[in-house]
Amino acid sequence: MSNADSTRGTDDTSRPPAGPTPGFLVWRLSMKWRVAVDRELTPLGLTHAQYSLLGSLMDLQRDGTRPSQRRLADHTGLEPLYVSKLARTLESAGLLERTPDPADTRAVQLSLTEHGRALTSRAIVLVKQLMERLLEPLGGLGGSDTAAFTRDLNALLDVPLHAAPLHAAPLHASSTNEE
Repeated sequence: MSNADSTRGTDDTSRPPAGPTPGFLVWRLSMKWRVAVDRELTPLGLTHAQYSLLGSLMDLQRDGTRPSQRRLADHTGLEPLYVSKLARTLESAGLLERTPDPADTRAVQLSLTEHGRALTSRAIVLVKQLMERLLEPLGGLGGSDTAAFTRDLNALLDVPLHAAPLHAAPLHASSTNEE
């Protein structure tokens, strides 16, 4: 412990680790990949969020079901209100249909149109090629390091958000004991 540390009563365990934190790196990677997907899909007239909704809808429809907007929101991790807004935009573009759920009058079911399926299939090919390039340092989509990375990401995604909040000092709190 340095002399400065001993006078403050701190030790190395109370300091943040040197370099970027895992949270910062996840955020940076997600931003980098979102921008890359946006750029790749611009010629198709899609954004990353729209692609995520369309691709997830295609995946959920494989068994013949018409998922609700809520189920699609849960699947994508997007907020239900945002899914509703995206669905309306994609419906206006002729890519999906929104129909009332016969089992729940408050719910709306979604399904891809023929045009939506064709465009989504093209987008999936482009994004798969992009992911192959982005994952090249880990051996590409089929690499063992990519499989391990995917397992780690799933483990992090499985941590519930409703955990007890950490009590941190407000950003505006004074660091002195004047009060």
